[in-house]
Amino acid sequence: MWLRVTEMKMLRWMSGVTRSDRIRNSFIRGSLGVRDVGEKLQECRLRWYGHIMRRPMEYVGRRCMNMAVLGGRSRGRPRKRWLDVVKTDMRANGLTVKDVEDRAKWSKLSRKADPGKSRD
Repeated sequence: MWLRVTEMKMLRWMSGVTRSDRIRNSFIRGSLGVRDVGEKLQECRLRWYGHIMRRPMEYVGRRCMNMAVLGGRSRGRPRKRWLDVVKTDMRANGLTVKDVEDRAKWSKLSRKADPGKSRD
């Protein structure tokens, strides 16, 4: 929440607009060619996940992805883990684990946070 407030404050300052002008955030982002910070973070997570999954199985980061910790989890709702968020991002972008091997397809489907750049 705080990140988005300061982000919009900076974008408004850059465009010379104040809150009293009552201009929507989506219009300000569109006029400056900037996407939401959350989408950019999602893009970075997916890019890193694809990079790790294309590495050989002996790579330490790849081995850690498949590691299971012994013992029970605490009561209540489970804590959100990084891999859970990546799986949610993959579902939102229509990606599967098999798509990781095709680098061009992965890059095209996972990158949407830069509206000014063409990916053809």
